[in-house]
Amino acid sequence: MSHHATVLLDLLRHGEPSGGECYRGQQDDPLTEKGWRQMRQAVGVFSGWDHLLSSPLRRCSEFADELAQKTSLPLNVNPLLKEISFGEWEGRTAQDIEQTHAQALYNFWQDPVLYTPPGAEPLLDFERRIDNVLQTFIANHHHQHVLVICHAGVIRMILKQVLGLPIERLFAIQIPHAALTRLQFEIYDGQVSSSLIFHNSQLIDHEPIP
Repeated sequence: MSHHATVLLDLLRHGEPSGGECYRGQQDDPLTEKGWRQMRQAVGVFSGWDHLLSSPLRRCSEFADELAQKTSLPLNVNPLLKEISFGEWEGRTAQDIEQTHAQALYNFWQDPVLYTPPGAEPLLDFERRIDNVLQTFIANHHHQHVLVICHAGVIRMILKQVLGLPIERLFAIQIPHAALTRLQFEIYDGQVSSSLIFHNSQLIDHEPIP
């Protein structure tokens, strides 16, 4: 007898963090008041998930805690959902880096696989980390609708894998603060097919999915 399962995955990027625009990576800045408003608005009154997952970084986990209390849903915080590390560039703007390490910055923009910022997580290591998280998620959440509260880099990497994009184009995917992306995975006898349902959306006033 064949086995079929469906998994719905919502990916919510954190709202605006304190510290302004920069290569934030794993620097653990909290949300601003605007960031809190963005995330609350993004989910609206929707409560149709079965499970919540979150990055441990404060800009994700603090809202995840609030949402878990509001919805009474189980929450797991997974350190593997952290943003990619930018090493010595963390907390610095592109303009600042350009003043001191312009060629390194341009090289990174042209080929982020070959040119890793000093002390940063190599992009291929990040790809393996997120692929492992995604495969484990799919295996553990058959017939569930799950919300993952995470980071732009994590969402880009998952989209790259689902859509078959070249890794060099990873940073071409725009993901605003508190944007929501929905993916669907169909599992037939251990074989997984995936599709993008929507990207950069919100759930304002949406009713739970039957």
